[in-house]
Amino acid sequence: MATFRPFRPLPIFGILVAASALAACQTKPETPPAANRAALPVMERVALGANACWFKSGDAAFKPYRLAPELNSFSGRPRILVVHKTRPEARPLLVVHAEGNPAKLEAFGPLMGEAVGARVTKDVNRWAAGGQGC
Repeated sequence: MATFRPFRPLPIFGILVAASALAACQTKPETPPAANRAALPVMERVALGANACWFKSGDAAFKPYRLAPELNSFSGRPRILVVHKTRPEARPLLVVHAEGNPAKLEAFGPLMGEAVGARVTKDVNRWAAGGQGC
């Protein structure tokens, strides 16, 4: 004569707990935070990039100049200036400023008409968008 075991449901609660614990341990791909597009954070990124890539790196194109950041602007237009290293009080050779949210950037000055002007435009746009590096 055959013996029958009573029906016992699987411990579903235990399986669900184990599955949720495993799911919690899985690494989630991190998406980089969106760059803040207001004028001040944009110009802060531009100033850091310009300082590191144009001046601190010893770039020959910017050797005769120095950076003069003016980020604390009450006009709502933070800006950076590139001036002569030996005559910082003279008229700036490059002005990059931004205003609004999202920021509208503008770069102008005698350096924009020189060979380095295209590079300035490319670098400033990259840093403003949140890119890093030189």
